Amino acid sequence: MLVSHSYWPESTPPQRRWTAFARVFREYGWDIDVVAPHPVAVDAPANSRRKRHLLDFASEVGPSGEVIRRFPALLEPHSRSGRLTRHCITAVLSVPRALLAPSPDLVVVTIPSLPHVVAGWMIAHLRRKPLVVEMRDAWPDLAHDSRVAASAATSILDAVMTRIQRNAEMVVTVTDGFRRQLVTRGVRKAVTVPNGISSERLPTVPPRRIHGGPLRVLYMGNHGESQGLDVVVRAAAISGSAVDVRFVGSGTAKARLEEISRKTGANVDFWTVVHGESIARHYEWADTCVVSLRADWPSFTWTVPSKTFEILASGRHITAILRGEAAKIIEETGSGDVVEAEPEAIAALWAELVAVPDRLSVNVRGRDWVLDHADMRSLAEQYMKSLVEAATTTTS
Repeated sequence: MLVSHSYWPESTPPQRRWTAFARVFREYGWDIDVVAPHPVAVDAPANSRRKRHLLDFASEVGPSGEVIRRFPALLEPHSRSGRLTRHCITAVLSVPRALLAPSPDLVVVTIPSLPHVVAGWMIAHLRRKPLVVEMRDAWPDLAHDSRVAASAATSILDAVMTRIQRNAEMVVTVTDGFRRQLVTRGVRKAVTVPNGISSERLPTVPPRRIHGGPLRVLYMGNHGESQGLDVVVRAAAISGSAVDVRFVGSGTAKARLEEISRKTGANVDFWTVVHGESIARHYEWADTCVVSLRADWPSFTWTVPSKTFEILASGRHITAILRGEAAKIIEETGSGDVVEAEPEAIAALWAELVAVPDRLSVNVRGRDWVLDHADMRSLAEQYMKSLVEAATTTTS
């Protein structure tokens, strides 16, 4: 049983990760129940939104034959507080919905929706089944960095999260750095199953076209607090007409970014979320693609944004505003330039790329690295072995 705040047909990091895993698990004969709310409009393609207003507990069959146990999605998240409220509501509703489903052998809860870790623990406890906690972000460290709650509440969150991590049968991380951190904190079994991309989802993007216009800079993904995209907007303002910047996506910080763009006169064009073939068209337009995480949150040293792999596979140069493991991947594959999260530094890099456009022609090592290290089928098979061990250890 998978407990998640988001699933197919939404286009979100947990959806992309788990629909790919579900496909492989099902091929091996596994039965999968997914406990998730009805899709919300902001994350789902237009032709898949028919159920978003239905306040019911209907089930449906997913793309690989997994059974999705739905429950009401009562709010569309438009702010940080709104998103937290929605996550709290969906976490509460996921518990009775899970108890109405057949009893599983194993419960997996995927985070970063913090309230869901408690819901996952309750479901596993009431079902008397082993719990696997999948940490796709570095919680509780991220709570301290982001100040997502008052200091007293953060201390409680820290204690609750750490206790559940220690008592879980297994904790899954997406980076080795955070796995090592958890081991030092007394987590008895932690394994790494990185983020990745399905081979069939590897974007097919033609070679970059030489053009005489400004440098085309693309950011495509979540516009949230974690990405720290204000430095990109301010870099665009410094660069002026030398760059043409395109932001594609949605998120709680988007309105603020648009306001910064207006006030600074930055040449930034904001697009809504896109799906399917439209993604490849944006990559085709771009000369360089931005991957960004805030530099002032230490926990991001152990974070690799899931979008990194798609951009590596696209063959486009990467403007990497990253540190730690994510920066190391970019440097080792020669897929772009790692730059400090300072508007002046980013603008200087773009000026260098304009002056020496040959630097935009990166090699194919990025795509090869994705196939060797981040193919979802291989990761799914690795995950399955760990889950079998977790289930059999508990029952033996």
